[in-house]
Amino acid sequence: MKIGKLPEPVLIRSVLKQVKHRRPEVLVGPSVGQDCAALQVGPEEVLVMSTDPITGTVKDLGSHCIHITANDLAASGAEPLGVMLTILLPDTMEEPQLRRLMQEAEKTCEELNIEVLGGHTEITNVVRQPLISVTGVGKIPRRQLTTLRHIEPGQDVVVTKWIGLEATAILAKECEEELSARFPAGLVDVAKGFGKYLSVVKDARIAVDCGVTAMHDITEGGVFGALWEMASGSGVGLEVDMKKIPIRQETVEICEYFGLNPYQIMSSGSMMIVTDQGHELVRRLEAEGIHGTVIGRTTGGNDRILRNGEDVRYLDKPQPDELYKVLG
Repeated sequence: MKIGKLPEPVLIRSVLKQVKHRRPEVLVGPSVGQDCAALQVGPEEVLVMSTDPITGTVKDLGSHCIHITANDLAASGAEPLGVMLTILLPDTMEEPQLRRLMQEAEKTCEELNIEVLGGHTEITNVVRQPLISVTGVGKIPRRQLTTLRHIEPGQDVVVTKWIGLEATAILAKECEEELSARFPAGLVDVAKGFGKYLSVVKDARIAVDCGVTAMHDITEGGVFGALWEMASGSGVGLEVDMKKIPIRQETVEICEYFGLNPYQIMSSGSMMIVTDQGHELVRRLEAEGIHGTVIGRTTGGNDRILRNGEDVRYLDKPQPDELYKVLG
């Protein structure tokens, strides 16, 4: 099988269809496009859980892994509470590197007001570079829990910040010497700094306050993958204006250099939000210093239409993330 997320038919056939629902406390279980599980623990309180392995980068891994999991929790509308870390290290790893990784993770937890709850750390010869799997826990009142199943035709689709932030920052850090030989140092430095945009916890909080139907963190597979998963998970169609999808020039330049499609590349830091009040949400996001754009609407039926001026085409099934072409 190819590196990256499982193709949707394989995921459905060999993973999701093997899992049965048997506990009434489980409100949300595994499905296409659903990043979190939800467990009812009281009359009105729900625990939300998510898990992620971080495989695309080594640099700033401690910070990166916390942001990715907190973002998944935030996409459900939940307040992130804590994380558990499973850290698998190659035997080339030295203790000072491990200490630095944990210091990065703890600093990011402090910024997000969450805690490291526990986990497991070991040295193993089954990995070639550090691998962290993070399980996150959050909480939310049941009435505020958002899932893709709540999406209906005729709603606005909003994207926060810019697509490709995560991959651009990774490429700028991992390939800094190569890129610096091609681009001005200022462009590479700005791209490396895109890591400061990785959290969507604030984006989600503003969306929940404004009134949101569902949210989806744009991660592996990029904005095209997120659009497909959102449509599949909700059973609605889409009509999206490609020219409105927000993207930074640094991302365009770096993706062009490596021959990558920026619409199919890791984009943590950008949240996809479905709401009845897209333009009002954009106004509130902008008031808090967060760029937001209405890129299209949900529709009836199953068509997933991408418009680019006069050109009209249909969204393809998700492809392997473009970042693996360089770092795979």
